[in-house]
Amino acid sequence: MSSVANISDGREILERLSRQGPQGIAETSVVTSPGARTAAWAVKVKSLSSYNVYDVRAVVIGDPGSLPVEIGEQMQAVNIAESFLADGQLSAGTYAIMFRVGDKNVFHVPV
Repeated sequence: MSSVANISDGREILERLSRQGPQGIAETSVVTSPGARTAAWAVKVKSLSSYNVYDVRAVVIGDPGSLPVEIGEQMQAVNIAESFLADGQLSAGTYAIMFRVGDKNVFHVPV
């Protein structure tokens, strides 16, 4: 009986150490459910806010030969293709795919 208890305690200790790390740094994990997916939208760049942060607006892509229709409120998104320390050079009117990463909206459009 004590052998089973020691094995159980040992597994619990190993699990705690693997999650906490050697310097007490906690492991960060993300749990998703079946069918979960990354949220993504087509957006149109409206203007530069600051550095590589832009004001964007979601668009709905219609039939071939029709212009995308802007929907919803304007929001901010970061162009990760540009420097985080300099003003962005992306032109207003550019279309991109925006993803939600953590609490930030990001897109990647090389200039």
